[in-house]
Amino acid sequence: MSAVVPGLALGALTASGCVWYVPALVDLRAGADRPVSRRLAALACLSGWGTAGLAAALLLTGAPLAVAGAGTLACVALRLAAWVRARGEAREDAACWAALDARPDVRHAPHRAVGAIIAVGLTLATATGMALTWIHARGALGAAPVVAAPVALAACTLAGAVVTVRGRGGVGGVVAVDGRGWRGWLRR
Repeated sequence: MSAVVPGLALGALTASGCVWYVPALVDLRAGADRPVSRRLAALACLSGWGTAGLAAALLLTGAPLAVAGAGTLACVALRLAAWVRARGEAREDAACWAALDARPDVRHAPHRAVGAIIAVGLTLATATGMALTWIHARGALGAAPVVAAPVALAACTLAGAVVTVRGRGGVGGVVAVDGRGWRGWLRR
């Protein structure tokens, strides 16, 4: 078999590799908008696919493939440099986030407790309303307790949620003295 068939196959493979080398070209064209590690990885990708294209041309012309070996080494070296740089960038980012102490303050995040109080209270109010409606349908109870009991449970639930929010440093009450009106609700 002549070298033309592998050369054509490698040329077709290189042409179909555009899904890798076109985004690498975009990363290089973006310049400083991309991290150094990503640009190094793009250079590695381009050198690898360029080496494949060069090897296809060398196979078609019958020239020796020694240049393709150098391109492969350059591709591997650039990829290793990109990997090392990416790990350094990840450590640097982790140190920056740790310095910012981006963890939420649990005292000022009552959403879980408030959600649990509302879920349990409104479920209880709904179940009570359904049970009292069933009892009312049997004629054993008047209409007033059927409405009053679930409404009272729902009101107590919401009051408990407000107390929990205010006790944990959440939303404050209305402050009319300072003239802010409704903005007093947004103190925190």
